[in-house]
Amino acid sequence: MLKRHRFSFFDMETYTTSRGRENILRNIRKGLNAHRAPMPFPEADKTNLQDALAYSNTAVDELFATEFIQLGGKFIYCANEAEMHANIIQLIDQQNWNEVLSSDDNTLNQVNALSPHAIARMTPDNSSADACITLCDCAVARTGSFIFSSTQTMGRTAPVFYPAHIVVLYSDQIVLDIQHAIDYVKEHNPDGLPSMINLNTGPSRTADIEKTLVVGVHGPKEVYCLFVQR
Repeated sequence: MLKRHRFSFFDMETYTTSRGRENILRNIRKGLNAHRAPMPFPEADKTNLQDALAYSNTAVDELFATEFIQLGGKFIYCANEAEMHANIIQLIDQQNWNEVLSSDDNTLNQVNALSPHAIARMTPDNSSADACITLCDCAVARTGSFIFSSTQTMGRTAPVFYPAHIVVLYSDQIVLDIQHAIDYVKEHNPDGLPSMINLNTGPSRTADIEKTLVVGVHGPKEVYCLFVQR
């Protein structure tokens, strides 16, 4: 009785192809060894990354302001909350905004106490306002960015929905880098990370159309930071 042989033509093809592939790779390795390119930055391996990124704690607010302004943001320093509320009223007058919304009730009440009906409460039904005022989770100094999450009132839509976005940022909310921002959000949400965390960097901009930079297409055209010292 004949015994069936398991060797096939397919096995031969596989063996031949693998040997040819190995010959090609061997020649490539020889060529690379013969013409080694020098490492472009040999000192990089000797640099401690943490030291390279290190900034003093007292400089993060200045670093954030610098990066934020370079990205086209408008930075307004406020010595305290009272000055912040007064600056909001002045800003509304200067920009001739007809309707401004706030997601923060404290800001809403304090500003309207100074100037009745200056701003209104933000609701999902209102989509035609000129500007909105929101808080933020924190800010990233190295990138000049704000962190928003779903824990904020209308945190998913407010930062990208209105033509102008006014962000209230307190001095103790600024962290150095993105990893520190994630740690900050974790610390302030002990029950778990929010379902949405958004990194917003400057006014909305795109160059999708003929590589021409256009501002304010997919989000706010203007972003203001009301930096409050505390």
